[in-house]
Amino acid sequence: MLTSALGRLRITGFLEGFSFVILLFIAMPLKYMLGKPEAVRLFGMAHGILFIAFVILSAHATIFYRWPVRKMLILWLASVLPFGTFLADYKMLRHMRSER
Repeated sequence: MLTSALGRLRITGFLEGFSFVILLFIAMPLKYMLGKPEAVRLFGMAHGILFIAFVILSAHATIFYRWPVRKMLILWLASVLPFGTFLADYKMLRHMRSER
């Protein structure tokens, strides 16, 4: 799965979405309800790196597979919504073939 641009994009999307959900629903409440900002530092950094990787990999896949720019913009929009990358993977990416 890591051997194709589509596989790398899907895995990164899953990890980015998972880190975003952890950041929003676990780390942020720990910081603001219990006064423990450590989780936000850890998962915030991880999420930031994964977000940048997702944006870059979606741009790469758009060029590599000659997708319409609209598809890349939808993927970018999905990456800023909770559970968005999971939905985008389900609706847009899972049925695609990784060959060109």
